Amino acid sequence: MALLRVVSVAIALTVIPLSQASQHIHSKHSTNGFRQRRQSIPTVLPGTWKSQGCITDKVGARSLTGATFASDTMTIESCINFCDSKSFVLAGTEFSSECYCGNDIVNGATNATATDCNSPCSGNPAEACGAAGRLNLFGSGKTPPPPPIITPKVGNWTSLGCYSDNALGTGRSLTVAMQVPDLTIKTCTTSCFNAGFPLSGAEFSAECYCGLAITNGGAPAPAADCNMLCAGNSSEFCGGPNRLNVYNYTGTDLPTPPPQGGGGGGGGAPVFPVTSGLPGNFTYNGCWVDNAFGRAFPIQMTPNVNNTIQTCVASCLAGNFTLAGTEFGDECYCGNTLVDGAVVADAATCNMGCAGNATQACGGPNRLSVYTSTGNVTALPVPTPLQINLPGQWVYKGCLREPEGHQFFSNKIVWTGNNTALACMNQCAAFGYPASGVEFGEECYCGDKSDVTDNDGVFGAESECTLPCPGDPIHLCGAGNRLSYYEWNGTMDVWQNPSNIGRYEFFVPGVVVPLIATVGINNKVTFLEKGGTGFPNSTGAYELDLSLAHNFSAAWREMHIKTDVFCAGSVILPDKGGRQINVGGWSLESTFGLRLYTPDGVEGVNGTNDWEENVDLFSLQRGRWYPTAAMMSNGSIMVIGGETGSNAAPQPNLEILPKPDGGDTVIDLDWLQRTDPNNLYPFVIVLPSRRIFVGYWNEARILDPATFATVKELPNIPASVTNFLGGRTYPLEGAAMALPQHAPYTDPLGILICGGSTDGAGQALDNCVTIQPEAANPTWTLERMPSKRVMACMVALPDGTYMIMNGAHQGVAGFGLATDPNLNAVLYDPSQPLHQRMSILNSTIVARMYHSEATLLPDGRILVSGSDPQTDNPDGTVKYPEEFRIEVYIPPYLNQGFRQPEFNISNTDWAYGGSYTITNVHLFQGTTATMRVSLLAAVSSTHGNAMGARTIFPAFSCSGTTCTITAPPNAGVSPPAWHQLFILDGPTPSHSKWVRIGGDPAELGNWPDLPGFTRPGV
Repeated sequence: MALLRVVSVAIALTVIPLSQASQHIHSKHSTNGFRQRRQSIPTVLPGTWKSQGCITDKVGARSLTGATFASDTMTIESCINFCDSKSFVLAGTEFSSECYCGNDIVNGATNATATDCNSPCSGNPAEACGAAGRLNLFGSGKTPPPPPIITPKVGNWTSLGCYSDNALGTGRSLTVAMQVPDLTIKTCTTSCFNAGFPLSGAEFSAECYCGLAITNGGAPAPAADCNMLCAGNSSEFCGGPNRLNVYNYTGTDLPTPPPQGGGGGGGGAPVFPVTSGLPGNFTYNGCWVDNAFGRAFPIQMTPNVNNTIQTCVASCLAGNFTLAGTEFGDECYCGNTLVDGAVVADAATCNMGCAGNATQACGGPNRLSVYTSTGNVTALPVPTPLQINLPGQWVYKGCLREPEGHQFFSNKIVWTGNNTALACMNQCAAFGYPASGVEFGEECYCGDKSDVTDNDGVFGAESECTLPCPGDPIHLCGAGNRLSYYEWNGTMDVWQNPSNIGRYEFFVPGVVVPLIATVGINNKVTFLEKGGTGFPNSTGAYELDLSLAHNFSAAWREMHIKTDVFCAGSVILPDKGGRQINVGGWSLESTFGLRLYTPDGVEGVNGTNDWEENVDLFSLQRGRWYPTAAMMSNGSIMVIGGETGSNAAPQPNLEILPKPDGGDTVIDLDWLQRTDPNNLYPFVIVLPSRRIFVGYWNEARILDPATFATVKELPNIPASVTNFLGGRTYPLEGAAMALPQHAPYTDPLGILICGGSTDGAGQALDNCVTIQPEAANPTWTLERMPSKRVMACMVALPDGTYMIMNGAHQGVAGFGLATDPNLNAVLYDPSQPLHQRMSILNSTIVARMYHSEATLLPDGRILVSGSDPQTDNPDGTVKYPEEFRIEVYIPPYLNQGFRQPEFNISNTDWAYGGSYTITNVHLFQGTTATMRVSLLAAVSSTHGNAMGARTIFPAFSCSGTTCTITAPPNAGVSPPAWHQLFILDGPTPSHSKWVRIGGDPAELGNWPDLPGFTRPGV
């Protein structure tokens, strides 16, 4: 989007009649017990209005400088209608509840990433209403009106030009304030005429002042200083901050003026503090100087044309503040202390009447009438930078100048009322960011040191950072375009850059755009495809013979499914046939689908078996879209979660297969109900105790394997540095794995989750987190990744490492909901120290986004497939195509070119704790003294969820070329499953052999006893 034209007139500050220019317009942000779906921009907007994208905004220099309002029921439509009614051609929504209007984009605003505008509208959470420092911009397409002017004459009123006001805090240049809604020069001069005053002045867009003379040092100022549009007429200027457009009455019929007196009430009667009848325990304290060294109160409430002492005190009381202060008649401030060196003033200088009651004293120019609920007022000193007792290795670097219209750091947090430099440093460190800055008092920024050096950052004088931290008012939190800046003295996360980075290779042309990929015990890969994808004559199911990849016509075998597997779940059964079961689907009967395939054939020879299903005879108890299937320690299948159909109601429950005896045996789960829709495809991992870990959205818990009651709620899963509500499961999709278990299996099992995104914003996460759920005090440990990644796929490798690949830098899972593919592969090595476990590997040229997969092949390579994002360019052309190409990734352990070790095995059906022999062990680099053995459970890959994945390093001993392996001891360490058995010669793995561990305790091999279904036996 190109920015709209900027007029030559310098419009330097926003018009915010509801608030000072240094503040956001604050309004309550409602939250519901249920998470809302992703925000979007309506496709149909009022009249000719259209979305113009997301742009930057500054609270000290607004991008749209016309009329504005704030509302707890803000929607895009209400903002557009408001701006349209005032003849503006641009409208913008910000921070959920704010609306700004204008005819041009000014003050250096630039385009921002669309997903930066991620705050739900307060009146419609399905719509996006900008964010902190971000505007969702809309244009009517109409020609902007001529640039605004200083109106030279209105009737007998003649412009005297632009004048300073309240120079050096000495008082108003025109001393009588008038309450004039929708201010224009005409309405202000009319008000002054009716009151008998020959001088009229308009200030700060919405303020009107009258007087008999220009007083208190008021003097001519540059015309460009009067740069704020009139709230009621965007074609003319109404002063600016501390600047008045002054008009002189030249006629002879002026009414007799009243005697001069107080301000805000508009008359000359004396004004008094309120000494009784106030809400709560509030009492009058006294008159205080504002702006002696800075603003005396940390919080400003919305200015109110009906302001009284009672309304101001009530507002502060509702916010649990102990101090209230009124100023300039219509301004109300709250806090628990006075800040920035506030000092007591002469009581007589609080002489302006309240806007809503002219007999009450509501402060004055730079004067505050202060009330307290405790009987005391604490005035804190002028703030200084926080420089001692800093946490960790943080060091204060100085007051950093931020260029106008540019931010050094992309990670911004707005902590209204409680921001501190200390809290910002701790937040940045917790998420792996070694640069921390606080700005505008309430803003915290996190990033990298290179963000400053690469942008030629310049430090200013310490006196340029002047704003106190609202949560720590004796210390500084920057200023406008100034950061109180801190750096971590050292490194936080080290990303390795090895010389051997592996490589991607094109493997075979595809005939299917898969959404589920599964390596079968016949060493062939089955692919399942949603209906309507790929070629029109697709059957939706195919099998790839890896050994025939060089012969395209022979490599692919057509298979068949009867119902739509779109976003179903899959797992490999521990029966003798190693059957693959696929559960759920897209809509109607598909959501109840149960589909079984028994792998057959051998490498180089096609099998004949096909998918078997009959929804009338064999189905789930509940229809499910996006469910997870998992093998339990007792050999049964858990099917959990999902929705009743495409974007339909939640299915917040689980069921067991084979179905237990009795009627309805579905178990409801209130925590899935509460967290819909961000909990789909939950992560399910059996723990060594045989209990069950479930990760969903940003939560995790441990379930009892018999009753499925919650045994323990784990700490919430960390998300984004800027948004704790980010998540890890679909549609905020990350990837999860159980970390390796090593004999004798005494250490708690660890769980690794990488990537994810934030709701609405689609800000992909740039971290991995780990936890040991059954440790004494389980906590999440966060490690920052080299890049952001949503829709990640993760593959467990034979050497105990994990390949992280596929996905995007921005967005969420779904059609057309992500951009900027992440083409780089990252290796995670849990054997290395924390924060040093990731290595940056090679990159592909193929975008692998929504509906992509990655799975381990028997020869140690990684098969990479799929991508069906259905994302188009603005002109309708395809941006990211349906991806047929199949790639393989050659990990570093194969990229060295070493010959892979070899072995033979005869007994492939292992009991727990048994001893099993492999023979003819041939190593080509090392000896059996350095050899390792690994077992990787069979996996089905879809949507970042590797269902069934597990890595085990069993005990073994060798004599010559014969080795004896001890099987895992129980179903907690290793739930019943088929596994790929590898031996490793140094880093180099063998080709795998399939072994079954734990048998088939639930006798799945005899199920279902129905016509049309193969039963391979137990």
